[in-house]
Amino acid sequence: MTKHIFVTGGVVSSLGKGLTSASIGMLLEQRGLRVRMQKLDPYINVDPGTMSPYQHGEVYVLDDGSETDLDLGHYERFTSGKLSRDCNYTTGQIYLSVIEKERKGQFLGKTVQVIPHITNEIKSVIKRMGGDDVDVVITEIGGTVGDIESLPFLEAIRQFSLDVGRENCLYMHLTLVPYLKAADELKTKPTQHSVGQLREIGIQPDVLVCRCEHSISRDDREKIALFCNVPVEAVIEEKDKDFSIYEVPISLVDNKLDELIVKKLGLPASTLDITPWTDLLHRLRNPRHEISIAVVGKYAEHKDAYKSIYEAIDHAGMHHQAQIRIGRIQSADIEREGAERLLSGYHGILVPGGFGERGIEGKVQAIRFARERGIPFFGICLGMQCAVIEYGRGVVKLENAHSSEFDKDTHHPVICLLDEQQNVTQMGGTMRLGSQPTKLDRHSLSGRAYEADEVAERHRHRYEFNNKYRQQFEANGMRFAGTSPDGGLVEIIEVPEHPWFVAVQFHPEFKSKPLKAHPLFAGFVEAAIQRRITKIENEEKQTISQR
Repeated sequence: MTKHIFVTGGVVSSLGKGLTSASIGMLLEQRGLRVRMQKLDPYINVDPGTMSPYQHGEVYVLDDGSETDLDLGHYERFTSGKLSRDCNYTTGQIYLSVIEKERKGQFLGKTVQVIPHITNEIKSVIKRMGGDDVDVVITEIGGTVGDIESLPFLEAIRQFSLDVGRENCLYMHLTLVPYLKAADELKTKPTQHSVGQLREIGIQPDVLVCRCEHSISRDDREKIALFCNVPVEAVIEEKDKDFSIYEVPISLVDNKLDELIVKKLGLPASTLDITPWTDLLHRLRNPRHEISIAVVGKYAEHKDAYKSIYEAIDHAGMHHQAQIRIGRIQSADIEREGAERLLSGYHGILVPGGFGERGIEGKVQAIRFARERGIPFFGICLGMQCAVIEYGRGVVKLENAHSSEFDKDTHHPVICLLDEQQNVTQMGGTMRLGSQPTKLDRHSLSGRAYEADEVAERHRHRYEFNNKYRQQFEANGMRFAGTSPDGGLVEIIEVPEHPWFVAVQFHPEFKSKPLKAHPLFAGFVEAAIQRRITKIENEEKQTISQR
């Protein structure tokens, strides 16, 4: 029978439940178990697709086109289990489903209530994850214990153990053990209160994962165990990681969490082998190169808005054994201060996706700076569209070339609305979404990076390259290195005479993993490394000539 692990959080938000859940999934996979991951979010939005990145961070897109929570990015980066729309549900989706059933008369005249109808719906989406092809389902409950929004989900997972048997469920609670500098001690009371709230709901946690700045003493662990009614070995320390989030699984192994889970659930697990992960951390700690890359975006000050971008850059750095300093540059600041002042000294420039007109001209200026200076450039989604705008203005000489998204009256709409989007009036899940095939030019930079004739990448956009301008761009040196299989949609553009000028309509960052860097990010970082090496060699030659 499928076993279930439920991960809840207490005291404060942003403790890292997603990262911890993903790490547990990875460790269980390394023990030979088949794992599936799921996130239940308490907000009422049907999905995060219409939410601002400032509110909720990036929107993570799956192969099937689902717009999901960014924690699913952690799940995919750490584990190999395939994710689908069943892996992320919100309060909005749950209530919408129940209301639609009520409108169809499926409740036979009953009064529809939170218990049992909403909780039954939640339990049904959890049960959907199980099956003969999976050993363990890890379900993360978003929010914090004590939030009114989370109560139906907590009630549902309380009931779940009654349905499938307590021996088939494990409740893990992630909590905070803060350090008070004035008292020079860790405080266990917030954890006690958080667990107390869970127990009032009817959930007795089996394992406590305690986030902390300083190591938890044996005395404090015994105190937590006593007041929270768990064995002392089930009080797991998870110290803050200053070096890398990829240290988290190793930390959990050191605290024997994987052994505890296997024992409590009676799982037929093999011996743990995390050699690939320790090798990864070794490369990370012993870089052979140091480079800097500027990420020029609209939401640069909010780190989670480009979470997968930053992770994909790090993965490419690990692949090339390079330490990468990422400069988060606001595109609107470039409009005010200029690209020369803000981008000089970087070995690579990346322009990511986004929506809305703010900061567009700053992105265009950054791309022109990269193109004219020979700095490796990588554009993603809106970054590709801005590259087309810049090339149209600067090279093809199309005066005021623009996207019809930002200037409906432009004489040269080099970026235009997709045909399928012309009559779309409703927001939310209506863009070109999910995995789509791209046919590659094998002689291009992208083709050589992928080493394939065709690839599938994930999309999230409404606008595209305007094919009316394709001949003009090709005549002026642009290469269309990737298209849809029928040739109707431009997916990848390149400037062959440039050291590395590649821009894509899709989101390659969603396919990058720490143990398998995405080919385009790896190629981009390799070009940035080569730029730094060349710069150092030129400086050495200049020094010698001056002597």
